[in-house]
Amino acid sequence: MLALLTGAYLCLALIVSLFLWRMGATPAIGVSAFIGTLGLCFAFHGLLGQTFLAAALRGDIDTVREAHAILLDQIEKVDARVSDLVETVAADSQRRTEELSTEVHQLEDLIQRMNDRMEHQLTHQVAAAARNTLGRERAPQASHMLQVVQDALAENRVDLYLQPIVSLPQRRTVFYESFSRLRDETGRVMMPAEYLAVAEPEGLMTAIDNLLLFRCVQIVRRLAKQDRKVGIFCNISLASLGDESFFPQFLEFMQGNKDLAGAVIFELGQAAFERRGPVEARHMARLASLGFSFSLDKVADLDLDFQDLARADVKYLKVGAQMMLDQLEEQDGKLVIASLPDLNASDFAALTRRYGIEVIVEKVEAEKQIVDILDLDIGYGQGHLFGEPRAIRDSVLAEAEPPQDFMRGALRRRAVGW
Repeated sequence: MLALLTGAYLCLALIVSLFLWRMGATPAIGVSAFIGTLGLCFAFHGLLGQTFLAAALRGDIDTVREAHAILLDQIEKVDARVSDLVETVAADSQRRTEELSTEVHQLEDLIQRMNDRMEHQLTHQVAAAARNTLGRERAPQASHMLQVVQDALAENRVDLYLQPIVSLPQRRTVFYESFSRLRDETGRVMMPAEYLAVAEPEGLMTAIDNLLLFRCVQIVRRLAKQDRKVGIFCNISLASLGDESFFPQFLEFMQGNKDLAGAVIFELGQAAFERRGPVEARHMARLASLGFSFSLDKVADLDLDFQDLARADVKYLKVGAQMMLDQLEEQDGKLVIASLPDLNASDFAALTRRYGIEVIVEKVEAEKQIVDILDLDIGYGQGHLFGEPRAIRDSVLAEAEPPQDFMRGALRRRAVGW
């Protein structure tokens, strides 16, 4: 481009000098005119170049200014967002603190009402015993066991045990089942078979269920803080579901903790489920309306009404490993379940899933059992093979304790009749 302009300037200067020479100018004048014209051309070129350069520079400066303005605007927006975020975090922290305070107050109120109710119930029981002149005294062994159970509850000698439930075949822990264990004054752990026979008739299972539930809720919240998304199966008795005085308080507590609906699964036995009446069914439905689901254990008969289970929001079915394997038999060259002879054994889990129910095989004790069970496409397992029930550490359990006077006040014995 510069070479073309230079050639043009030379041509212009030559034309001017030739024009003057034709007009009669001397050669010296022609040469001077040539040099002068060429100088003017280059001077004009330099001036024009400076003008364009200045214009380009002004454009760049304007662009930088616009970019700077945009940057300042973005910085202001980011600063505003950070300020909003800080305010939101502070407000959320305040809200969580208020919610926790509200939950504690609700729990205290619930415990107080349970205390009043149980005091009233015990008073009536004592009065009825005193008026019943034809009543017989309890057998010495049962009477002693009842006192041991009452002492254990009053002194809060109730331990929480958790046993893992794993996915198959990965064997990754996805749930825990909770168990309550009472200790006598010597520290010996009592199994449920020892105290249920005396605890249920005396209405003490409601207190045990409530304490177990309280601790399960606190443990689930603790696990959630650690980003451990696992659920806990929590046993609930038919007596608790049918107690018209206790259940409204129980439901109120669960209403305050309905954010745990996916992590707390209520469990009751097959026989108890089949014995439930309209009151128990209605109460189960109210828990289900909050998002909570149920599990059926102690299954003795696999010929179940799956539609009825689905309507009752039963999402899990626990079947004993040996019981399941004992039910398998070969008919016409195919493996079937004895109580469901028209169904291939490998299709049983698929059948329950069509009703939204997952099968958990429990009491798995040996590797040989799990090899056979895996052929049945069952998704979950529980038993000593995967982990025994373990007591929650005292330091953890201390964080899940109800107020100190909870069990003591609720189960205070009267001087007469006990």
